[in-house]
Amino acid sequence: MQATIEQILQITVFKAVQPQELAILQSHTQLQFYSQEEIIMHEGDRLPAKMYSLLSGSIQITKTASTGKQTILRTLPAGEIFAAPALLGNGIAPATVTAVCDCQILSVERDALVNAIGQNPEIALRMLMVFNSRLQQLHETVHGLISERAIVRLARFIQYFATQYGTETTKLGECLKVKLPYYQIARSIGITYEECVRLTKSLKSVIAYSRGGKITIVDGKALEAIALGTAEVNS
Repeated sequence: MQATIEQILQITVFKAVQPQELAILQSHTQLQFYSQEEIIMHEGDRLPAKMYSLLSGSIQITKTASTGKQTILRTLPAGEIFAAPALLGNGIAPATVTAVCDCQILSVERDALVNAIGQNPEIALRMLMVFNSRLQQLHETVHGLISERAIVRLARFIQYFATQYGTETTKLGECLKVKLPYYQIARSIGITYEECVRLTKSLKSVIAYSRGGKITIVDGKALEAIALGTAEVNS
């Protein structure tokens, strides 16, 4: 099933492109639907030469170590591109991609994308900005794992998702629109499940955690101080 021009425009790297300029891409697109928890691609899969993007829903990208330990690298919202090696590298999936909820994946054949970039180099610039942002995020994550306390990494992780997905104002505070269960937090910031539960409980005056991963920021200033490493927390 081909994507419509309106759907292509929902992908971040195409948002500034004129609809008529995207017409050359339309016949080279494909829409695929995935159910919640369905695997979109496995780590090590050989990928067709395409640009992969998330049209709707949310996906989780995980990496499995030789020891069997699984780490959540990132969770992406709609509009984002992923699986860069299919477009720029060796064509091997570097990680496993799973549907967090029902989602639609929009892919574009590489040759058609190259032709579109020739007509509008802004597309390539936007793609470079995305990849650069992820490299910076990866650097910060690695640096944090080496030098930052777990409580600081936890606070920054919550802030990231509050910014990335947004919050809703409630009587208690700012409730994250996305749920973050303990296992996801633990695998993302490099701690055990048990330590994640303990640290989260130590922040009960700053955040409220409800079953299923519902997090509400009760004291935003205090969370910011912890994220900056300037606040003392009895963890």
